Amino acid sequence: MTERVEGHGGELALAALRANGVREMFTLSGGHVFPLYDAAHKHGFPIYDVRHEQSAVFAAEAVAKLNRRPGLAVLTAGPGVTNGVSGLTSAFFNASPVLVLGGRAPQFRWGSGSLQEMDHLPLVAPVTKHAETVFSTDDIPRAVTAALTSALTPHRGPAFLDFPLEAVFSVGDAELPAPVAVAPVEPDPDEVARAGRLIAGAQRPVFIAGSDVYAGDAVAALREAAEALGVPVFTNGMGRGALPPEHPLAFAKARRVALKGADVVVVIGTPLDFRLSFGDFGDAAVVHIVDAPSQRAEHVQPAASPAGDLRLILSALAGQSGDRVDHTDWIAQLRTAEDAAKARDAEEMAADTDPIRPARVYGELRRVLAPDAITIGDGGDFVSYAGRYLEPAQPGTWLDPGPYGCLGTGMGYAMGARVSHPDRQICVLMGDGAAGFSLMDVESLVRQRLPVVIVVGNNGIWGLEKHPMRAMYGYDVAADLQPELRYDKVVEALGGAGETVAKAADLGPALARAFDAGVPYLVNVLTDPTDAYPRSSNLA
Repeated sequence: MTERVEGHGGELALAALRANGVREMFTLSGGHVFPLYDAAHKHGFPIYDVRHEQSAVFAAEAVAKLNRRPGLAVLTAGPGVTNGVSGLTSAFFNASPVLVLGGRAPQFRWGSGSLQEMDHLPLVAPVTKHAETVFSTDDIPRAVTAALTSALTPHRGPAFLDFPLEAVFSVGDAELPAPVAVAPVEPDPDEVARAGRLIAGAQRPVFIAGSDVYAGDAVAALREAAEALGVPVFTNGMGRGALPPEHPLAFAKARRVALKGADVVVVIGTPLDFRLSFGDFGDAAVVHIVDAPSQRAEHVQPAASPAGDLRLILSALAGQSGDRVDHTDWIAQLRTAEDAAKARDAEEMAADTDPIRPARVYGELRRVLAPDAITIGDGGDFVSYAGRYLEPAQPGTWLDPGPYGCLGTGMGYAMGARVSHPDRQICVLMGDGAAGFSLMDVESLVRQRLPVVIVVGNNGIWGLEKHPMRAMYGYDVAADLQPELRYDKVVEALGGAGETVAKAADLGPALARAFDAGVPYLVNVLTDPTDAYPRSSNLA
């Protein structure tokens, strides 16, 4: 039996949002969207507000990524929407089901120069799956449900709606559509079988599992396939932790050895982008498993590329009949390389040097982070070390900006993570450059009693730019920040707490105080500016 809803546009929108599992709103106050606030207030729907609209979208994205359900950001017209475009774009690259609802100048005066009058759709359409202006109050429940359907349908991604002033403030009456129900996409069985034969016959296969494995709730199926086929597993993005570090098929440190020696590389739920050498693995055959045909790589020709529900594909691979090559020697070879790399990392993470080496920061963090801690990376050079030295113990515990590489996610992600998991440790790993993008939103965390720990690697430079520029030109420009800047004092001024650490021996006690503080707490670690994360260029 269909349900009818009545009320102003905010009431109609909220009814559709709640019916589809949306549980909270992130926003920065604006008059164009007052009816959405009014509806939320009357119905006890949580509202979390921020100091910059990008943080609202990033918070909504963290909710979407961690919980595998829609996250909601509400932005006022004009600059409210444009300030959120970087967040929308990150969600697009990360396949995060975020819904942004925007205000819009009144349609009946369109073209007359109303406050913040702007057509948002040409800006947001390229970075959303669905973008629409809803001109009729009665049409709002239909539009919200359609936008959420698009956002949740693989390949997932953000959606955008805006409401002219008269549409959202007026009273309407409409049927509430049935909640979104996304049916699994059945893969082509012949393509799955082709992939299965390649893997089963490989002498040295490798799995690389990415964020869509978590987003598609395919973690158990990944383990099933890896164990059935005896294939070593590497991960990136939110795929990290899909196999616990102690699992015999879980690897993190031996990727270079694995990709150099592999004869079949199976990339699951992540694009063949700069993080994976653009899909060029030498003579190895590439199997690219994706959640939708649109995600098949076009710049390389995989030997097989099954597309569809990742659970169905991986379970089918696990259950495939026929002969399989024994990979015991291959796994042992990788384990030797893994153990050697771990020994080197352990030595680096224990380095007792002043200035502090970034590796030592992560050595100390490994001692205090709980297995279910949510770890958030927001930065370049400093966060690269996090990817190397931290090994998530559980899936769904790692957030980073993703392939778009947008700095400024930190405080928004922290807010979304804290709202999603009130009882877990939330730890933001932030470069001092990234701190300039969002640190003001510590005030939002303080005011709304959302404690997190922020660890700033403070080397006084833009590390990803300074060192390469000097190597290329013999000099650098626009790559310096204030050395030893007191970011902890900024957090204290905003109502939180913190301290600066200059000696490696003081790191452990400072982190212990941070996690016990119960308020946003920033540990400002003065790190060695000469210690640069080794990398080749990813710009090509």
